[in-house]
Amino acid sequence: MDIARKTAVYEIPGMEAVSLRRDIVYRTTAGSDLTLDFYYPPNPTEPLPAVIFVLGYSDPGVEARLGCKFKEMGSYISWARLTAASGMAAITYTNREPIADLDALLGFLGDNASSLGIDADRIGIWAASGNVPLALSLLMETEKRPEYPQCAVLCYGLMLDLDGATGVAESAKIWGFTNPCAGKSVSDLASHVPIFIARAGKDQMPHLNQALDGFIAKALERNLPITLANHPTGPHAFDLFDDSHTSRTIIRQIVEFMRSQLTAKSIC
Repeated sequence: MDIARKTAVYEIPGMEAVSLRRDIVYRTTAGSDLTLDFYYPPNPTEPLPAVIFVLGYSDPGVEARLGCKFKEMGSYISWARLTAASGMAAITYTNREPIADLDALLGFLGDNASSLGIDADRIGIWAASGNVPLALSLLMETEKRPEYPQCAVLCYGLMLDLDGATGVAESAKIWGFTNPCAGKSVSDLASHVPIFIARAGKDQMPHLNQALDGFIAKALERNLPITLANHPTGPHAFDLFDDSHTSRTIIRQIVEFMRSQLTAKSIC
């Protein structure tokens, strides 16, 4: 099956009842509108917590390779529906400049939270693979960012180059994702943001698990609030390509983590 059409291997009741507001303009740049899609739970109680599906690649490059934008991919649609059916708003978006556009998106959400029906103080982020470095940058301590996401989910991600490693930087050049955390370390991370890390034990991506394992070790040394789910036999993107009990269990754990962090409620 075409990768652009692959969907998450775990579903829950209510995913088809999710409501969708499409193509809300959040930024206009170079004469082009950048838009976001909002997925809402059935019968929502506002204001809702929200999860942003962070993009570290630019859509023009992805569209040239896969024939569609990220927010049109089956994986993002299914994850957004899964998130919304679990009681949270889900946000997918288009972009051109990953760093600047994400900053604009965050500003737009803060300015328009009331009309969008969300709680700007309860926003989490989700990222996978080469999108993870940009998500990590939102967790770095900086005077420019007065607020942090309430939680972060990082799936089989290229993390940080630590102790002289260069694998993440090399992968960024090859695959074209942005790497704003170059030169940063685990000690630069805010210490209070809970992070869920999903690891694919049989990940085929060069350098990925080496960087991921080094990150986990350093995070534990700092006693950061991380939760780790390891899929021992899982390939890269196991949530799409490995229809197994382990994959479904980890996806459910991810949704439960986001919901518990953002709503203080558990999935029954």
